[in-house]
Amino acid sequence: MAKRELVHEFKIMAPGGQATPAPPLGPVLGAKGVNPGQFIQQFNAATGSLNGKVVGCIVRAYSDRSFEFEVKSSPASVLIKEAAGVDKGSGEPNKNKVGKITQDQVRKIAEEKMADLNSSSVESAMRVIEGTARSMGVTVEG
Repeated sequence: MAKRELVHEFKIMAPGGQATPAPPLGPVLGAKGVNPGQFIQQFNAATGSLNGKVVGCIVRAYSDRSFEFEVKSSPASVLIKEAAGVDKGSGEPNKNKVGKITQDQVRKIAEEKMADLNSSSVESAMRVIEGTARSMGVTVEG
């Protein structure tokens, strides 16, 4: 049996349950030695409940052309935009505010992201999320 050696470890962002092997995802996977068809099939099965929500994923490709992946939670900016009901953040967040979210929404986002954040408590995770919201031009009320 051939020795299984880690060749590449990389991160991708894709819509949960709706990823396709078309560009930009397919060429990146192929260049790293991952079969795009197999990956897309397994990824969509694992993230089917997220239905189009963008999620991060860490992919590990091995020398025998096998792979494994770990699905992370959605980026904080995507969750904030969804909660505020805006399409994109502000180009000038210190001048132009694009939306508002409540403290309860911030807590819900922080609890969802807790495993991926470098925070020891929900309150410190909330401060991280509030900072991200401020830098996007979204006002936190409460």
